[in-house]
Amino acid sequence: MFSSHSLIPFVTAGHPDLDVTRDIVVELAQAGAALVEIGIPFSDPVADGPTIQRSSFEALRHGYTMEDYLALVREIRRYTAVPLIFMSYLNPLLRFGLERLDREAAAAGLDGLLISDLTPEEAGTVWPNGVGPQQLKSIYLAAPTTAPERLKLISQAATGFIYLVARTGVTGVKTEVGGRLPELAAEIRRHTSLPIAVGFGIRDRRDVERVWDFAEGAVVGSALVEFIEAHRDSSDLAAACGRFLMENFLSAGEAPNP
Repeated sequence: MFSSHSLIPFVTAGHPDLDVTRDIVVELAQAGAALVEIGIPFSDPVADGPTIQRSSFEALRHGYTMEDYLALVREIRRYTAVPLIFMSYLNPLLRFGLERLDREAAAAGLDGLLISDLTPEEAGTVWPNGVGPQQLKSIYLAAPTTAPERLKLISQAATGFIYLVARTGVTGVKTEVGGRLPELAAEIRRHTSLPIAVGFGIRDRRDVERVWDFAEGAVVGSALVEFIEAHRDSSDLAAACGRFLMENFLSAGEAPNP
């Protein structure tokens, strides 16, 4: 889904509204994003820190439905082919229907699905086919506390990429990139050739470059959502987000994706 030295921004769908979300994603792609994570708002986002929680709660006030989020993907596809994944919790997806989501999201142009509170062990009990999505790529989380045998299971269950959480706890807190992460990445590579993305607490270009020493992708979430929150009244918020990504996270001379 992406190659080395990839920057992966996260935005919350509907924050501040879906039209602006569409424009932001398009600008992020033009600025050099290799893949964009689109967060589906949920009322109990236990893995997210205060920043993304606020964005999720604000987006929920619009009353958007899953049909609206799929329409967002179709709109984005009018302007860019950048890979897109939904990052969600299980409950809203179950309400919509997992097989229906797999079918309709793929038709809309979505590439993959990361369900934050679903483990590979439980996937077979919730997907009607007992396996997982057939048209969308599956992404699973691995953490610094994940045991080697579970890293193998996660690596074998994923079909899109492995999302390596840089720290225990919620998103948004500054992380010291390093520690066991290179060791964990090496263990994952024993079991899969899929790319690895590192997220949670990636706050600046230095963090991104450290991640790129041992993983293909660096995920920028809370820092970008904070920027959107602080500049929501900008006359061209989408363009400002593109500049923010380039100026603060892409290395000098790093070429944007075509």
